[in-house]
Amino acid sequence: MLEQIWALFERAGIPCLFHLVTGAYCPGCGGTRAAKALLAGQIAASLRYNPVVCYGALVLAGFAFFWLYARFRHKKSPELRRMEIFLYGGLLIALVNCIYKNYMLFARGVDLLS
Repeated sequence: MLEQIWALFERAGIPCLFHLVTGAYCPGCGGTRAAKALLAGQIAASLRYNPVVCYGALVLAGFAFFWLYARFRHKKSPELRRMEIFLYGGLLIALVNCIYKNYMLFARGVDLLS
């Protein structure tokens, strides 16, 4: 029984409850597919599913690089307050992505995540 449920999740992915109830996309819709595509090296597909995943991967890699650089050079790490701009950038990308996908779905009839 558990194997059948797991196979269903692997085929269809974990459903978004917001999308199931409202029919609209939430800012996180497509995130799992985007992560799978990014891990498979399909950057264009990952950006199409949810660009926040690629943005988050780039920001995380950049933070890791600068943290390691600061550690090995015995310099002070950048303050977290300066890094808030990256959080706001990610939120802006998520908002624009959500608005665009819902516009395409409801106004144009194009399901970008199908």
